[in-house]
Amino acid sequence: MHVVVIGGGVVGVTTAWELNRRGHQVTVLERHDTAGDETSKGNAAQRSYGVVYPWADPSMVFKALPWLIKQDGPLKLRLPPSLDAVRFMLSTLRYAWSPGLFGLNKRAMLRLGIHSRERFLRLEEELNLAFDGGHRGLLHLASTPDELEVYRGTQRILNEMGIASRLLTPEQVYEAEPGMARNGPLYGALSYDTDGTGDCHLFSQGLARACQDKGVQFRYNVQVERLKANSQTVEAVLLRNETGQQETLAADAFVISAGCWSPELVRPLGLKLPIYPIKGYSITVPLKNPEKAPVSTIHDDNYKVVSTRLGDRLRATGFVELAGFNRDIPEARIATIRKSVESRYPGCADLSAAETWTGFRPMTPDGPAIIGRGPRSNLYLNTGHGTFGWTFSAGSADVIAQVIDGEEPAVCLDAFRPGRHQE
Repeated sequence: MHVVVIGGGVVGVTTAWELNRRGHQVTVLERHDTAGDETSKGNAAQRSYGVVYPWADPSMVFKALPWLIKQDGPLKLRLPPSLDAVRFMLSTLRYAWSPGLFGLNKRAMLRLGIHSRERFLRLEEELNLAFDGGHRGLLHLASTPDELEVYRGTQRILNEMGIASRLLTPEQVYEAEPGMARNGPLYGALSYDTDGTGDCHLFSQGLARACQDKGVQFRYNVQVERLKANSQTVEAVLLRNETGQQETLAADAFVISAGCWSPELVRPLGLKLPIYPIKGYSITVPLKNPEKAPVSTIHDDNYKVVSTRLGDRLRATGFVELAGFNRDIPEARIATIRKSVESRYPGCADLSAAETWTGFRPMTPDGPAIIGRGPRSNLYLNTGHGTFGWTFSAGSADVIAQVIDGEEPAVCLDAFRPGRHQE
């Protein structure tokens, strides 16, 4: 069967790999000139299988306003807000206040995270990809006693799901992270012992090359304009090709993995995908004192900034911002990220040589991604992963390939069903 995958980010590339592994002919369509060059390019570098959670978190609702007005607050809203941003926030509130929904969605996401870790480990056994990856765990720091209590509740859920974790004392944190400064507020940490790291951009490009070696066709610099469909099936994609000419590409099945650009492709078919481009920022800097740098991934709850060791580099990421597709990088955002790095790991990196990035995470208002069959019998979706595209990519690629082949998916997809926002 010939399957067209629309989107060459990490989700699209892993989907292509799984489909090719199952014997399908696969064509990947990507509007950039290389794989993983949009949201996958400068993300937080953490494969945080145990840290996944729904966007619509009722405990965050009353924290949102203070965060909006605090200069270093992790949540930002461009003023005046667009109609799309207002609709998205109101929808988020509705899901956050739906009794029991957060817990159900969190467990569904954790199950997908567990499966994704298993698939990543298998993939890394099969392929020798160089992407500064590892599975040395992740630490969530607690800068206050209240935050440590929150982590105790989190650990109960992790134990229930069979996910390895430990509550650490400050001394145990410093033992695990000898480069961390001892002058910041620290009451302990929650250690996610089996979580991973890695440069998603390098991984996407390396896996794309492995796919090509297996016969997958990647077509870069093409713009998919619309799906040509009848009442039962999608017949083809209408695209503008590498030379700027219009072209019709027919196939047996189609997978939408176009991130924030997915909604416009399926809207004419009657499917509403309320995906919003949640903006984030990162810096990538060379290490100058590796012994003072993080061992793995550190989540600084003080600034809500994640710092990850990537070989001889450091990636630090922060903020969730509702600003549409605005690509500006305000210096204030980068200054906060630098401040977090300097407060925990002073002198570890050359912050003056920072490579800055901003990108858009395809977030759904309730939180779970959109995985499953679409509004036509041969249309499938694997998109809307929000801040967890890198984390979920290997697992969601495996389960969507199972759905396409008519198999029972390894993970229950009820929480991820494509039509749930129209119910």
